[in-house]
Amino acid sequence: QLQLVESGGGLVQPGGSLRLSCAASGFTLRYYAIGWFRQAPGKEREGISCVSVSGSSSNYADSVKGRFTISRDNAKNTVYLQMNSLKPEDTAVYYCAARNYHCSGDVKQWGQGTQVTVSS
Repeated sequence: QLQLVESGGGLVQPGGSLRLSCAASGFTLRYYAIGWFRQAPGKEREGISCVSVSGSSSNYADSVKGRFTISRDNAKNTVYLQMNSLKPEDTAVYYCAARNYHCSGDVKQWGQGTQVTVSS
C-alpha cells in the first residue's frame, strides 16, 4: 500500500519553529518531486514549497519564502519542511504530495496531513 505520512506538527508560539517530516512507505520518494501544501480553515489548499527529484532545486510561495526550507533525504525516504519565524497565519493542516517527474507534475500520492497551530 502506497502511503505518505506527515509528522512534526503541533502547537507553537509565534516566532517559533517546527520541522515537518514526510515519510513514504510502499514506494520510493527519490523518483518524485515532493511538494508541501497547506489548508487553513475556510481557505483553499495552497502549494507552499516543492523540491525537485534531484533535490538540486526548490521553490517557495511568497508567503513562506525566507522562513521555510524544504529538503530531502533519499536514504531515509523522507522529505522535510523546516519552518522558522512562524506566524499565526501559518496555522493550517500541512500536507505533502509526491508529484510525477517535476514540481508541476500530477500528484501520485497525498499524505493525510498534520496540524500546525501558531498561537500564543
